Amino acid sequence: MTDRTREATVITFGCRLNTYESEIMRQHLRKANIKNAVVINTCAVTAEAERQARQAVRRAKREHPGAKIIVTGCSAQISPNTYAQMDEVDLVIGNNEKLQSHSYQTENTGRIQVGDIMSVKSAETHMLGSFEARSRAFVQVQNGCNHRCTFCVIPFGRGNSRSISPSGVIEEIRKLTFYGYKEFTLTGVDLTSYGRDLSEQPTLGSLIRQILKAVPKVRRLRLSSLDPAAIDSDLWFVIAEEPKFMPHLHLSIQAGDDLILKRMKRRHSRKDVVDCCARALALRPNLTLGADFIAGFPTETESMFKRTLSLVQECNLSSLHVFPYSPRENTPAAQMPMVPIKLRRERAARLRSMETKIRNEVLNSQIGKQTEVLVEKIHYGRTENNFPVQLNNPAKPGDILLVHLVEKIGDTLLGQAT
Repeated sequence: MTDRTREATVITFGCRLNTYESEIMRQHLRKANIKNAVVINTCAVTAEAERQARQAVRRAKREHPGAKIIVTGCSAQISPNTYAQMDEVDLVIGNNEKLQSHSYQTENTGRIQVGDIMSVKSAETHMLGSFEARSRAFVQVQNGCNHRCTFCVIPFGRGNSRSISPSGVIEEIRKLTFYGYKEFTLTGVDLTSYGRDLSEQPTLGSLIRQILKAVPKVRRLRLSSLDPAAIDSDLWFVIAEEPKFMPHLHLSIQAGDDLILKRMKRRHSRKDVVDCCARALALRPNLTLGADFIAGFPTETESMFKRTLSLVQECNLSSLHVFPYSPRENTPAAQMPMVPIKLRRERAARLRSMETKIRNEVLNSQIGKQTEVLVEKIHYGRTENNFPVQLNNPAKPGDILLVHLVEKIGDTLLGQAT
């Protein structure tokens, strides 16, 4: 394929919401018949994420000579000039602009197309029909965040919280089931704030109940990260009573010490987290739990960090997203006394080591059980608890099979279809 006919490429960093939005961009690029372009959808959650994005820009220019290089995403929204000053970059597009088809036409436009994200007051559904190389679908239900955690710049990349109407979400999921999708993950920046900006103020739990009632073809439903302080009564009911809601929750915890949580300006305490996990497991005994943590937050002492380690063990958290603290410009945490970088990394490694221990115990407990597995690749799928499974026989991606789990190999279970 020559450069002039090469299909546009989208490279995605960061969260599931970015993954969803990358599919919207692919759709716009195809409809506009844009060829020989590389779009890099960036993340700004850490300095490392931004470094990787800049590295990807340079690599894209080397590997696609003559291609138009377009940068978008949270990092581009927050620091557009950083990318506009790179010789490799042709166009910088903001987080709202990237969802609009006309943004990809560079004629008669400036090199930077980044608007005021705080002025965006609503979110829209985009009626996606498919996801590239995926057997499960991500569906945006919410965007933005009204909270200002002291370490976080994401609200300045995403704007304030805004929700998609239940009818819009249901319509998109119904369309995706028509294309054969059976599993859906609802995504957002601050999922548990869903609906507060809508006139009827539906909750996240009520949205799920409406989806499952209106679209019976949905076989499996998941959520991205949840705030443990804001799970609504309808969502607790769904966790307890709805078999199509998968038995895995991922919580945005960040730390296990109350003073650090206060300095982070989080809305929960350590006790809130323990109570949340205990309640979830009491309602759904087969449920597994994961969480996000920041290691080495400013002012964190060894005893404070050990309270985080003990929280992971106490709540039996078997899947962690761990980040060594990364100072973000113009955030309050960046002005606090820093933990040395080496110590941040060591603490992150200790958290991951604790995760490995717990995860191995949980995976070993699965051996001998039967469970349904969604096939993602011909020899690979995921259980209801979101554990990876290597299948002994080839299977069709998108199918849901009853599988007998017979062995653990590393971080993966070996399964035999029954």
